[in-house]
Amino acid sequence: MLRSWPEPSPICTSTPALRMNKRKLPPIDDDDDESEAFDQPRKLPAIGTNTSSHPEPTSRKKPRLLSGLTKPVPPNLTVPRRSTRATSAPPKSSSATLRSGRRRVASGSTRTTETLRDLQNQVTSLGSAQASNALRIAQHLDAERTKVAEIQADHHALYHELASSREAELDKRRQLVDSTEQLEQLRLKHAKEVSEFEIQLQKRTNEIRQLSEDLRGTKADLGRERTNVTSLKSMISNQSAAQISLNAQMNALQTERDALQAQLDTVTSTASEQNLDHQSALRRIAFLEQEAREAEMVRRKLHNMVQELKGNIRVFCRVRPVLPRELASPATGGTRSGPSSNGSANPEDLAKTLVADIGFPDKRDYKEIVLTSTSSSAMGQERKEVYAFSFDRVFEPESTQCDVFEEISLLAQSCVDGYNVCIFAYGQTGSGKSFTMEGGSTEATVGMIPRAVNEVFKAADTLRSKGWQYTMEGQFLEIYNETINDLLGKGEFDKKKHEIKHEKTATNASTRVTDVNVMPLRTPREVSALLRLANSRRTVAATLMNERSSRSHSVFTLRISGCNEHTGERCEGSLNLVDLAGSERLNSSGAAGVKERLKETQNINRSLSALGDVIAALGEKGEKGEKHIPYRNSKLTYLLQHSLSGHSKTLMILNLSPLAAHFNESLTSLRFATKVNNTTVGPAKRQVRGAG
Repeated sequence: MLRSWPEPSPICTSTPALRMNKRKLPPIDDDDDESEAFDQPRKLPAIGTNTSSHPEPTSRKKPRLLSGLTKPVPPNLTVPRRSTRATSAPPKSSSATLRSGRRRVASGSTRTTETLRDLQNQVTSLGSAQASNALRIAQHLDAERTKVAEIQADHHALYHELASSREAELDKRRQLVDSTEQLEQLRLKHAKEVSEFEIQLQKRTNEIRQLSEDLRGTKADLGRERTNVTSLKSMISNQSAAQISLNAQMNALQTERDALQAQLDTVTSTASEQNLDHQSALRRIAFLEQEAREAEMVRRKLHNMVQELKGNIRVFCRVRPVLPRELASPATGGTRSGPSSNGSANPEDLAKTLVADIGFPDKRDYKEIVLTSTSSSAMGQERKEVYAFSFDRVFEPESTQCDVFEEISLLAQSCVDGYNVCIFAYGQTGSGKSFTMEGGSTEATVGMIPRAVNEVFKAADTLRSKGWQYTMEGQFLEIYNETINDLLGKGEFDKKKHEIKHEKTATNASTRVTDVNVMPLRTPREVSALLRLANSRRTVAATLMNERSSRSHSVFTLRISGCNEHTGERCEGSLNLVDLAGSERLNSSGAAGVKERLKETQNINRSLSALGDVIAALGEKGEKGEKHIPYRNSKLTYLLQHSLSGHSKTLMILNLSPLAAHFNESLTSLRFATKVNNTTVGPAKRQVRGAG
């Protein structure tokens, strides 16, 4: 932006003229200066007048005039001449003084008088020269002032002209800025339009390129279509000839179809007659199947009655299938008759090598199981040993949970009629006891405990129409290291001491455990929740033979109390479902290396050994009469005392491993199960009380 300069003072403009005028002053004579310097003193008082023609005041005002200028005045190139004050005539008093001097010095010399007269004349001449110089300076000063006024007027005019020029310049610059901005906007707009035009040009170029490619493709397609049309025309001509031939063949086939239709009508009439015969045969088959089921039910009831009359403990034997993880790690499976061959990669050959030789010869009643052992004699000859066993029912590895429960469903229903029922699973560790009793997560793999409970609820609902009303309650215990734990409690194991109490009357025998939680049950769903809670608290651990090995015996007890509102009859039954911990060898299970596992294994084997002693004592009692039965040797046998002493319908499910490595343990379990099956405990008694 342009700066506006301040208007200079009028006084300042006169300074150059003054300097110029001062330089133009007439010079003072050198002779006068020299005479003044040598003959008179430099400063003498004015003589005769007060007016002074010395230009000193003008020179004294010079600094004030210079102070108002906008620019400093450059120094003079020459030194100005020093002004000399003129000597005025002596005052009147001085003449009197001279006269008095002449009186005092009457004898003065004539030369002194002449000298004074000369000096007076010089002073007079100097005064006149001073006056003329002052007049001349005043005239010059007036002329210079006039020039200064003219210069100042010119300066004012130039200043106003300069201000108007500056305003005009500012307007031009503003217009220039506006024009520049408009030009920049136009440039940006032009650049934007150019960019848009370039984009549109690129789009049009791409469209043209695409259209060109489409045109080339269309031309190629047109060429192919023309070729196809040509080939189609040739094909049509060929097919026209073929059509004539086909029409002739069609006429021949039409004639043949009429003949076949006649044959079809004949066959249809024959098929309808055969369909009637087939429907009659299906009805006959359904009738025979129903008769067979009824006969099987009658057979089971009669067999159940025979077993009850015999008073024996019934034994079922179940062989589990080979698990996939056992095929994946054949090193733990052993072989059927010695060291395994490591070169077998086929799963079927591997399964044959791992699985023991177990046969099921009885395909009608499924009551027999045969184990065969192959070994080499000292002479190198192959020797086979066959072990045959017979039980109330034998289940092959392909048997399902439903097949097993179908055989024990009648036994489970007996508790609704007022009987004590005990079903327990026995076998070595990893043989499938927990799976048989508790089952898996799917509906098809549900175990015996939930199935038996559901069957009891169904039987109770069926008898409700006959006036029976039932209440049910359940408890779940475990025996761990000869200590009873309540699986339905608050998890405070080993803090409460539970004791077993037996109550026996002439018509009733029951077992109670102190300080355990007994839960009322109204639906099978509540039982399922109770079982899940108990299983989450049961003691399990991993061993070499089983990843989830039960380290305790579990006992689920369902008590049923019924009352007939029509007759007043009362009955009390119980269902004991026992999952025994598996017997195991310390070397095979790896329990010897862990102190806690060692203690668990010892207690498990000790309680199972006590169960064997009780079974053996019961067998000897049946042969020799009265004999002491060591029920108190373990908590397990003492808890199952009434189930083993003839006051209960008892069933043992023997579980076997199919692996050849477990052959000896399986053989031991089969021998123990045979001893149990041959033990007579007496017929079960129904616990019923009359009205009142």
